[in-house]
Amino acid sequence: MTDQTDGAASWVVIGTYNTGLEADMARQLLESEDIPVLVQSNAPGIFGAGFQGAVTGGIVLRVPSPEFDRATQIVHNDP
Repeated sequence: MTDQTDGAASWVVIGTYNTGLEADMARQLLESEDIPVLVQSNAPGIFGAGFQGAVTGGIVLRVPSPEFDRATQIVHNDP
């Protein structure tokens, strides 16, 4: 999966998670396989960086487009 305009890689959504704990678990799993992860959230951060509860709007994880298929297999445990 590449950007159609110039062939460059882009950041694509691999999943949206309801809690910081779920997002962190997926992020750590991907990073353990050397896949970079971009974490995006609308959370204001009032509870601090270690807050693991529910986040309104969810937490979105993105990976580089060339890693999308492999990341999907890893996160969803597909063979």
